[in-house]
Amino acid sequence: MGKFQSTKLFDGFSCVFRQWKAEGTHCRFLHGYGVSFRVWFEGELDERNWVWDFGGMKRAEGTIDGMNPKVWMDFMFDHTTIIADDDPFIALFRKMHDEDLIQLRIIPATGAEQFSKYIYEKLNTFIQEETKGRVKITKVEFMEHSKNTAIYTEL
Repeated sequence: MGKFQSTKLFDGFSCVFRQWKAEGTHCRFLHGYGVSFRVWFEGELDERNWVWDFGGMKRAEGTIDGMNPKVWMDFMFDHTTIIADDDPFIALFRKMHDEDLIQLRIIPATGAEQFSKYIYEKLNTFIQEETKGRVKITKVEFMEHSKNTAIYTEL
């Protein structure tokens, strides 16, 4: 028996981050990219014959971290500085945020691979709640400009 999947590309984000543990590479410095991510949805069709409404993030009833999912995406990735929660300069980044120099976002780990996992975990929880288990996220591909991508896939 077959299964239904659909994908959606979320793009137009610009953010700065660093991977402080990347000794010996330029990735340990703050650097920015135009970023996007593609999400794979899988599940049963709804009454409209859709796996997931492509505009559904804007029209969702549920939230991610208390925000509409589209608002959450902008909050996290649009003109933000993202650092890991164990970055040794976290106090300096917090000060820059407090001085209104950056829009700081702190997550467990940074880098394309970790961003794909972070987005997967946030969106999969949301989608399963929003669709009452009818749909799940199976994969997220995070892209730094159009050249570098990393994928996180469900087990």
